[in-house]
Amino acid sequence: MYAAYGSNLDPGRMRAYCPHSPLVGIGWIEGWRLTFGGEGLLGYEGAVCTIVESEKRDDRVFVALYDVDSQDEQILDEVEGAVAGTYQKLHLRVVTLDGEITSWVYVLAGYEGGLPTAWLLNEIANAAREAGAPDDYIDAIRSRPTRTETVD
Repeated sequence: MYAAYGSNLDPGRMRAYCPHSPLVGIGWIEGWRLTFGGEGLLGYEGAVCTIVESEKRDDRVFVALYDVDSQDEQILDEVEGAVAGTYQKLHLRVVTLDGEITSWVYVLAGYEGGLPTAWLLNEIANAAREAGAPDDYIDAIRSRPTRTETVD
């Protein structure tokens, strides 16, 4: 089964977590947008990354597609918080240069809102660049506001 990764596009990190699951392509989830949520609830300094369905038709999220081995899928479910219920898996259409495919993606099972740390935003932008995202998409990520204070 294909997994679409929009928030954690880093191929090196995916190879470490999922050594049996090769990168097979890139694409877009149309009608969804990259956002953040769960600030202060998950034990992180800022909000965590997720995607949500958008009211704007032109919103889209760049994703890397992996052919995920069942053994690696169990590891990913644990690492990404699906087992704990923090994230849920949704099956969505991904538009690629070869057409559309169905893939699953992890979506935060909580509220949208809050700001990410500058570190997290930088990690997401760097991973998107590494995965081949276009410059305007990366620039839009880097231009987002970030959390400047720490949570006590």
